[in-house]
Amino acid sequence: MGGQVSVDGIHVVVVGGGFGGTAASHQLKSKGMPFTLIDLMDAFHHNVAALRASVQSDFAKQTFIPYFETFGENFLQGRVVRVDPEIQTVFLDGGKEVHYSHLILCTGTDGPFPGKYNDVATYQSAIQKYQDIVNEFQAADSVLVVGGGSTGVEMAAEIKTEYPDKKVVLIHSRIGLADGELLPSVRHQAKEVLLEKGVELLLGQKVSNMDELELNVTRRGMIVKTDKGIEVTTDLVISCAGLKVNSAAYSSGLSGCLAENGAVKVNKHLQAEGFTNIYAVGDCVNIQEPKMAYHAALHAGVAVSNIINSLTGKALTSYHTGNITMLLAMGHNDGVGQFNGLRLPRWLVTLGKSKNLLLWKSWREMGQKAP
Repeated sequence: MGGQVSVDGIHVVVVGGGFGGTAASHQLKSKGMPFTLIDLMDAFHHNVAALRASVQSDFAKQTFIPYFETFGENFLQGRVVRVDPEIQTVFLDGGKEVHYSHLILCTGTDGPFPGKYNDVATYQSAIQKYQDIVNEFQAADSVLVVGGGSTGVEMAAEIKTEYPDKKVVLIHSRIGLADGELLPSVRHQAKEVLLEKGVELLLGQKVSNMDELELNVTRRGMIVKTDKGIEVTTDLVISCAGLKVNSAAYSSGLSGCLAENGAVKVNKHLQAEGFTNIYAVGDCVNIQEPKMAYHAALHAGVAVSNIINSLTGKALTSYHTGNITMLLAMGHNDGVGQFNGLRLPRWLVTLGKSKNLLLWKSWREMGQKAP
């Protein structure tokens, strides 16, 4: 910073410690900016590897990285229940209040476990929960995955890779698998890999008795029904459908700049509409692009740069969506994806993502040694 930024009266609060929140916090720390990172858990969850942690024993401990060792007193564990932009304060469950000069919202999305884990908890208890579901997978002879978006595709592939002898069925409401913004050739490759691994696909139909099914628990002879009249008997049902924006922290205080799904409407500088000191980053932003860790980190860079630029009188940086880059890990030994709009060879995705799921990168950025 070279003394260019006066930090008097500056306190940046980052709500949510996922990929966007930790990226923003690393940058604020490196710039010497006073900040507080607030998250439900006491550790960063590298949830890119969450699905493998649910099928592979003892893997989960690699996916949680304690915040305190990296951010020290700049980290606060808790649930933000309200933001009051008039008095520039965030309120936590339990009554604690934290004042901000600038706010970065990185609350992400929520969805079914094991793809998502969004509880106020210690990372030790989270690791145990993943080990518990590993035990359920090991006890089941057959598994049914509901939802064939990118998460469901990766989940089915992880199960069949780790347990090739188990029957795995994937039900998806659409004909096309994975993310709709991927190249058709990449989506077709994802289907090919699943079929090669032996996953059975039921496409273009919805589960009609979802409310009757117990998820994540092995129960012999569960019957799953679809709206096309098909019945499938399975031991274990895993849901990978129904992601929703985590808007509870800010929905009342920022009601004027929310999209219908609860995402924050932002301008090209990633400022919440109508505010110059509130930014939104990652999955909770109303930007039409795939919800990915890669994009969240890019957003974080723009938000932190603009906070500093606003304090030094420089022009603000704009965020521009580009050609889609997205990699799907299809178990540790296969993968499909595209870079900057161009389809990649399967071996390259396997090497670049599937083998280690980029865990090395998060441990390095957090300045800690993986177990």
